[in-house]
Amino acid sequence: MPARMSPKIHATRSRQLSGPLSGQVSLITGASRGIGLAIALRLARLGSAVAICGRDAAALKKAEAQLRETGAPVFSCSADVRQSAAVELLVRQSEKALGPLSVLVNNAGVGLFGPAHERTEEEWDRVLDTNLKSVFLVSRAALPGMIARRNGHIINISSLAGKNTFAGAALYCASKWGLQGLSGCMAEDLRDYGIRVSLICPGSVATDFSHSSTKDPAKLLQPEDVAHVVEMLLTQGPQSFISEVQMRPLRKP
Repeated sequence: MPARMSPKIHATRSRQLSGPLSGQVSLITGASRGIGLAIALRLARLGSAVAICGRDAAALKKAEAQLRETGAPVFSCSADVRQSAAVELLVRQSEKALGPLSVLVNNAGVGLFGPAHERTEEEWDRVLDTNLKSVFLVSRAALPGMIARRNGHIINISSLAGKNTFAGAALYCASKWGLQGLSGCMAEDLRDYGIRVSLICPGSVATDFSHSSTKDPAKLLQPEDVAHVVEMLLTQGPQSFISEVQMRPLRKP
């Protein structure tokens, strides 16, 4: 595992937008591109202040500039969400810049594909730590404040690979099956505190991450499709919560 990254912090304070999420603060991990950035842009346009993190400083800076154009308050921080000290600092600095967290979207993820017996221990650790351990660490850091306020929503971005196995995806499927179990248990642990935990399971999404190079990109899910589901979850009625959403493209790629 690489040495701990020094957080590189950028914050902007802009006018608070009106909208259904006005007054809320959202933290999205892995938000420098793809699904994470689409979610961050959607929440900013709905009125939320937005904190984002990622490990690619250049991509993060570009994402921050896009978010700033919405007029929402924005905070960005380069952080490795696999490391507890970096996560604690990320949450602390996000709340210092924008206020108490209302929403956490655990989106950071990585995929390494190929037969399990051909993968290395380092690759196993990279996938499981990014896709599963990071959700545990970031949620654990954000939850004390949510529990004290008896309010909050955690949305974990999983995959249909958390429900279906396929050749060459052992590490990725293991991480997403684990995320299914973690999310379900968190939902039961936290519902009495007024905190919702929801899981989104998309099929193949047209991003740089996708391994579906042989499929027609026009028929794949788009990052904005996942962002739409996040909006749906965050704007549902106060007396219920949607625990899981499975997403598939309308036409088979």
